[in-house]
Formats: sequence, C-alpha cells, structure tokens
Amino acid sequence: MVVGKPEALAEDADRMDRRFQALADPTRRDIVRLVLAGERSVSALAQRYPMSFAAVQKHVAVLERAELVHKRRQGREQLVRADIEALRAVNRLLDRYEAIWRSRIDRMGEILAGSEAPTGRGVVGRVVAPEHPREPSESPSKEEHR
Repeated sequence: MVVGKPEALAEDADRMDRRFQALADPTRRDIVRLVLAGERSVSALAQRYPMSFAAVQKHVAVLERAELVHKRRQGREQLVRADIEALRAVNRLLDRYEAIWRSRIDRMGEILAGSEAPTGRGVVGRVVAPEHPREPSESPSKEEHR
C-alpha cells in the first residue's frame, strides 16, 4: 500500500517520466556520462558532438528540466554538473523492476520444478496422448491416411 498524497505521487511519476524521456536519447545519456566525471561547460560539450551549439543547449535544457543536471554561470560560461541523487532515484526504480522480474523468474523455476513431481500436483503443460479405439495391431486403411 502506498501512503501519500495523490498530488505528490503524481508529481513523482511526472518527474520520473521526464527523467526516462531525457535518458532515452543517446546524446543526452552521453552528456550525463561526461558531467558525472566532472563539471563541463556547455561550450566544451558542444565541441564533442556533430551538431550546433544551440542543439547541445537544448539537450542540456531537457536534462535540466528532468533534474538530471544543473547549470551554473561562471563568467561567460554555463557549467553543467550531474545530479547524482536524481540518477540514484532512477537506479532505485530500475532495481525495483529488476526485483519484480527476478521474483517472477524464480516463481517460474519453482513451477517448472514442480512439474516433474510424480504426484501430478503442480503439473504444467503435460501432454497426454488421446486414446484410440482400435487395437495397436490394427493398421490404418488407405482412407484413414487421407
């Protein structure tokens, strides 16, 4: 059971949506990787990509709206740094999804292990051949082959 105000939960969901949308782009993921190593100017970032300075600024703005990076001015430069707590929040959500996935895989293993039990309890996907009215010694006629 989740306890909290519905508005707060919706805000958290919107924030996480913005983060994943921002990280969906390979250039933005690369920018995050670079600024995790240390603060970089937007100018220095722009030199690394085959796109205009304005395009890199837009990528940084998307990351900033997603709260994955923060900018600050130092003289004429805009310096970009990563927000490690925001990245940790993304990682925690992915860890929760992984835990759900692993528990389902474990459960499937338990079910499949139970299918080999001789009692028939927990049997999954056992195929039973239908009974045939003729005796095994009878051979099918040509008409039955058609």
